[in-house]
Amino acid sequence: MISMTKENITALLEEKHQELFDWIQNQPEDAFNKEPNNKWSTGQHIVHLVDSIKKVNHALSFPKFILKYKFGKSNRAVRPYEDIVKRYQEKLSKNQDRARAFNSKVTTPNLEKYNQLLTTLEIQNKKLQHKTNKWKDKDLDNLILPHPLMGKMPIREIIMWTAYHTEHHTKLLKHYN
Repeated sequence: MISMTKENITALLEEKHQELFDWIQNQPEDAFNKEPNNKWSTGQHIVHLVDSIKKVNHALSFPKFILKYKFGKSNRAVRPYEDIVKRYQEKLSKNQDRARAFNSKVTTPNLEKYNQLLTTLEIQNKKLQHKTNKWKDKDLDNLILPHPLMGKMPIREIIMWTAYHTEHHTKLLKHYN
């Protein structure tokens, strides 16, 4: 299977974020800070997603030569979306303690920040889509970034993972709320 085009990736980012926003819109506002069964609140999920996508956008703001110097170049072909999803699920299931420790710093935001957080997530998603479209395919495929759980990945994969990451958290929210 060939890797996704930039257009496919931006459409996937839009779709996965829209699913999340649609679900949130149908929730009562007081559910934002409710922690069901000692799981993250909706607010904590949103804080985590905002932090995650901001880091990707920040990394993509650096000049390409700096990314190449700091992290190197990919030595393999880009994996298809389905493989990235499967690999993430495997890594997550084998590293629950590490993931929990990594995410333990996520705080419950104030209800007043509810709309601000959602707006920030929407803006960051649009920024990532814009940046994805501006990058050359060869740079998306050859330059790499580190992922805290999955190791170094080509930038195209990190962006596809970002779409799945949103889907993953949307599913968790739907399951526990």
